[in-house]
Amino acid sequence: MSGENDIRKEIKERTDFLNRAAAAYYRDSSELISNFEYDKLYDELAELEQKTGIVMSGSPTQRVGYETLTDLPKEAHPARMLSLDKTKSANELAAWLGDKKGLLSWKLDGLTVVLTYREGRLFKAVTRGNGEIGEVITNNARTFVNLPVKIPFAGETVLRGEAIITYADFDKINETIPELDAKYKNPRNLCSGSVRQLNNQITAERKVRFIAFALVSAGEKEFASRHEQFAWLEEQGFENVEFKEVAAAGIGKAVEDYAEKIAAYDYPSDGLVLTFDDIAYSRSLGSTVKFPRDSIAFKWRDEIRTTKLREIEWSASRTGLINPIAVFEPVELEGTTVSRASVHNVSILRELKLGIGDEIEVYKANMIIPQIARNNTGSDSVRIPDKCPVCGGDVEMKDDNGVQTLYCRNPECPAKRIKAFTLFVSRNAMDIEGLSESTIEKLTGRGFIKEPADFFRLDRYHEEIASMEGFGEKSYDNMIKAADRARKTTPERLLYALGISGIGAANAAVISKYCGGDWEKINSLSEEEMTGISGIGSVMARSVRAFFDDSDNLEKVGRILQEVDIRIKEQDAEQIFADMTFVITGSLEGFANRDDLKKMIMDRGGKVSGSVSKNTDFLINNDLMSTSSKNKKARELGVEIISEQDFCSRFGIVPEK
Repeated sequence: MSGENDIRKEIKERTDFLNRAAAAYYRDSSELISNFEYDKLYDELAELEQKTGIVMSGSPTQRVGYETLTDLPKEAHPARMLSLDKTKSANELAAWLGDKKGLLSWKLDGLTVVLTYREGRLFKAVTRGNGEIGEVITNNARTFVNLPVKIPFAGETVLRGEAIITYADFDKINETIPELDAKYKNPRNLCSGSVRQLNNQITAERKVRFIAFALVSAGEKEFASRHEQFAWLEEQGFENVEFKEVAAAGIGKAVEDYAEKIAAYDYPSDGLVLTFDDIAYSRSLGSTVKFPRDSIAFKWRDEIRTTKLREIEWSASRTGLINPIAVFEPVELEGTTVSRASVHNVSILRELKLGIGDEIEVYKANMIIPQIARNNTGSDSVRIPDKCPVCGGDVEMKDDNGVQTLYCRNPECPAKRIKAFTLFVSRNAMDIEGLSESTIEKLTGRGFIKEPADFFRLDRYHEEIASMEGFGEKSYDNMIKAADRARKTTPERLLYALGISGIGAANAAVISKYCGGDWEKINSLSEEEMTGISGIGSVMARSVRAFFDDSDNLEKVGRILQEVDIRIKEQDAEQIFADMTFVITGSLEGFANRDDLKKMIMDRGGKVSGSVSKNTDFLINNDLMSTSSKNKKARELGVEIISEQDFCSRFGIVPEK
């Protein structure tokens, strides 16, 4: 009896751990364990379940995905979307196909999306979600770079595909992020976050693509084969997943061909998919509880090399996060030499029991990203640092849902100053164009920027900057001209640029307006005076007062004031929203972002709240039928819900985008 209890306990522990790991990966875009380790534990759990007949509620072998946790509208799929059974053997693929003809295609590693077209136009886009309920991302899908919003066929068309970000675009985005641990871990995580944005401008900037892999229905049209379906989809303007027609005898060669291409393939892929070409035969097979019987996934057998761990580097970021990087003796993997792999966090470091000199096995996840598969020695001797590698300050360990991470506690750590400097030059702040975080990090690292006022004194380092790698005379000239243009600023821009806790661009504008743009009055306001300003609470007031009561801060601001010319913005906008309160939710199309719309309303005398109440006049939401909490509350209280277009038409507003 005790043996059975031990097995039941082991099954439950593995189920819980795999669910937490999957939630971290799919929902939170982070990694608790490597893909290699997840697949290994999953297979072991499935074997235990089959052997014992014990399957726990919520087992990942039975459940398709995870619940969605964003403010995007939710919608049930007409039929449950299943995942695929998998194998790592080409011989098993051949046996599975038998004497039938099949299509072998890439298994793309992105976010599955279901599209519906009506009368030739994109009507709806819904993510796979948990297989039963997905998130409506229609506005975001309209920004996918290769997606037709209008197709020739007028009947209702439903298709499935993968939203992906290419490696080329992924690398370009990561190049703008200087810290190793702050970079996006892989295109899949970046794509997931991009597709599920509330602001579809961000989705557009990420250059998301849609690759069709299945036609669900096309009005009354009937097709005999999937090959015909793909040809029809291409006629409608869709980009299809690359596929090959195969028979059992040619499966091995086809798999080898794909394997040779993957190193240079720009679309992220974590394997292949084999499906029967004959649609009628496919339908006759039905499905299991979790898997359809007409398709199967092929996962790559990872090329694994044994090497020796040389050291663990600790990399600090602008947020204070300190992550471990494994440095090992160089090995050849998938045609390239690798010697480094991110360990991601302290939890994974401890899980692997790493120690200097340990024999470790490394591989490339999806043949691309170096990872540690296992540690054959397990000396567990790596010491967690008690000082920040950048500033030497004290560190602290944090626990976030079971994931341990290391942070620098020093607020003046140079790595953290990058974030403050980036805010200072941003568009809604001092608006110094062309200064990316990477550029700021280089200038800070050379000692050219030690405080905000130094952005206006870069002409002191003309020769040094012009001769820096990646710079030149033209870059230097553009930088100086941008700083000179930014010298003419407004009180609200400067107040926001100072990075005072809790004070965003809109709050800064409210305080400036109350003070009539008088900078001296702004920095001398008492807490009591500030809490009397509509929209400014006690926490914000304390933050502002604490900032200006600090003598070091006053001296820094004083040096900024020597470099800039503060101009009071004329309040010439008609106060058409006086005594009106708005709430804004969901994604926007006409305005660049919520801050722009919020500022426009406040410039015209209105108030913008973060929650719906009986004092709210209008809730602005482009998805009028959303079942979000704000929409429900508005309906309960009788608050009118209007779209962005309704808002502009009713009040004669022209968005400034």
